[in-house]
Amino acid sequence: MPREQRGWILRYNSGVNAGKDVSNVATVDVSQFLSQPAESLMIAADNVACVYVDHTLEHALLVLTHSGYSAIPVLDTQSAVRGLIHTNLVINTVAGLDGYHMESLSHQTVGSVMSDRVPTLRRSEPLLKALELAINHTFICVVEEDGRLAGIITRKALLGKLYQYVRERGLGR
Repeated sequence: MPREQRGWILRYNSGVNAGKDVSNVATVDVSQFLSQPAESLMIAADNVACVYVDHTLEHALLVLTHSGYSAIPVLDTQSAVRGLIHTNLVINTVAGLDGYHMESLSHQTVGSVMSDRVPTLRRSEPLLKALELAINHTFICVVEEDGRLAGIITRKALLGKLYQYVRERGLGR
């Protein structure tokens, strides 16, 4: 969709200056927000629940349960992002036809069952990239140039900030 049409849709939906040509105002305004670096909405790695590839599934399940999250990043010994561990991955690993085999939690490592499909972006990449990734993921890992986890951006924080930005500028009326 051409830039002019995107601006028109924003203008039309907001009801601001209906019928007037303000597509550039709306488009530029939102594009300023979306061009900010990802780190502007990042939760620092020190405040992110995560596990390491060599941790047991038992430990991962404890972290997932206590944090209240359904998925968390998996790191290697240099704190580089290697994957994600989901509650469902852990549960599916211990589920058998005859019940759950919880004893296997202490014998298997996170690295053996983690998903290696991780949504990532660099600190300097624009929030537009984060918004694109947030369509299919509840959080995005923000990484340093060497792959180390710098933090995460949650879908909730991204949408909340975008909503606030749009409302403050009268684009959502």
